[in-house]
Amino acid sequence: MAPHSWRGGTPRPVGLTGRRRALAATAGLTMAVAFAVLPGTATAQTAGEAPRADGPLLSYVVNTKGGADTLRSVEAAIADAGGQVVIAYDRIGVIVVHSANPDFGATMRHVHGVKSAGATRTAAIAPASTTELGAPELLTAAETAKAAAAATAGQEPLEADQWDLRAIGADKAAAINPGSSEVTVGVIDTGVDDTHPDLAANFSAAQSANCVGGVADTTPGAWRPWDSASDYHGTHVAGSIAAARDGVGVAGVAPGVKVAAIKVSEPGTALFYPESVVCAFVFAADHGIEVTNNSYYIDPWLYNCLGDPDQRAIVDAVRRAADYSTGKGVLNVASAGNSNHDLDSHALVDTSSPDDSPAVTRTVDPHTCWDIPTQLPGVVTVSATGVRNLKSYYSNYGYSVIDVGAPGGDRYQIPATPSGNGRILSTLTDGRYGFLQGTSMASPHVAGVAALLKSTHPNATPRAILALLKKQADNPGCPTGLYDPDGDGVQNATCTGPKAYNSFYGSGIVDALDAVTK
Repeated sequence: MAPHSWRGGTPRPVGLTGRRRALAATAGLTMAVAFAVLPGTATAQTAGEAPRADGPLLSYVVNTKGGADTLRSVEAAIADAGGQVVIAYDRIGVIVVHSANPDFGATMRHVHGVKSAGATRTAAIAPASTTELGAPELLTAAETAKAAAAATAGQEPLEADQWDLRAIGADKAAAINPGSSEVTVGVIDTGVDDTHPDLAANFSAAQSANCVGGVADTTPGAWRPWDSASDYHGTHVAGSIAAARDGVGVAGVAPGVKVAAIKVSEPGTALFYPESVVCAFVFAADHGIEVTNNSYYIDPWLYNCLGDPDQRAIVDAVRRAADYSTGKGVLNVASAGNSNHDLDSHALVDTSSPDDSPAVTRTVDPHTCWDIPTQLPGVVTVSATGVRNLKSYYSNYGYSVIDVGAPGGDRYQIPATPSGNGRILSTLTDGRYGFLQGTSMASPHVAGVAALLKSTHPNATPRAILALLKKQADNPGCPTGLYDPDGDGVQNATCTGPKAYNSFYGSGIVDALDAVTK
């Protein structure tokens, strides 16, 4: 199975973690430039020349400027260049295309009415990427019994192991306002197992779909994971947000809200391609979803450099879709990533991109090479913390980049819980439970608090909800002394900024109790 771009981990019989996938250090060509030059770089097709069809079948996004007439003329040019329109999102001017013409992107960039155009992948379309770190640790029978024995009155059977709920006051918030069933959080991910006993009651099938390939499929069950054994990530995320307080298993941050699944991961590879995410943002906007959770980065590039025409087109298409959803009242929440990268740095080494063909080593500036969707304007960027309210050892950070922090788990920060597991316990596919760690796990805690805020302030705009998240957050400030979570005597990262706002936690760690009382 190819590496996934989600930002979390793998289960240990109860356990799971993450937001961004654990990045493999793949050997490749070293290039100290902002973007990679790949083999087979094309040139524009000559006017009147028959389009080539001797390249791999790739997916493209063509981003237009102008109205409906422009869109139609661009669609005609797409056909002339050997492309087939998969879907045209007229509302945002984005067209998803398949073509085997290696000159297609270069040709379309010269067409009147086209702002940007580029391939969304570097490998041929085959019959996604997330941010949890490592495989899930499944909850064992012994751990289940131990947690249940430690549960106090009013707690769910496994809640004693959910240190994360107590860290943000979500346990107390639930007794006051568990969230409104009129509020839905869309989980843009690997799909959700809506048959899980802790999720079934709060699942919204009417707001769920499979967006893989760029076209929404609302066939019943299409939103479920391709493979329950490996595609557990979205189900873990969903449980952290809205697992019901029903006397079964665990509890979510907002156990009274609805959760929907918008599947975007490719079968067999778990890659999250741009056209699928464009579909997901538009679907969420058009189906009354108030908050989306995005615990992944968009493949095939960990960082999309604006100086590269293909990567610039990817950013343009996804940004249009995200902006459209924000305009329709959706707050988009995203994980910051698991590379311990300073996203305010001017030079980061990316050894993992592209992840659908042989990777090259490149040095990028995250100011002009974006991790999307997390660095898109208007998206809430979330760093991860452990039980000690300390930045998790793997979490990305960055002054002016991180909005808020939230529990994502940290194997070096050990809680006083029955299992003693510093990761995040939540639901898994096939009715299981497990621990994961990663910014993939931090983001749904923020999505859950945002859902509580929307429940408390139903008329609040996405911007207002973000302002409340920041205002109510509790900031531990930069660590004093050595930041050394793994205890090896080496400074792992440097925090900058004052207590009110800093590079590790942004405005601070979100507060669920404040969300329902202030």
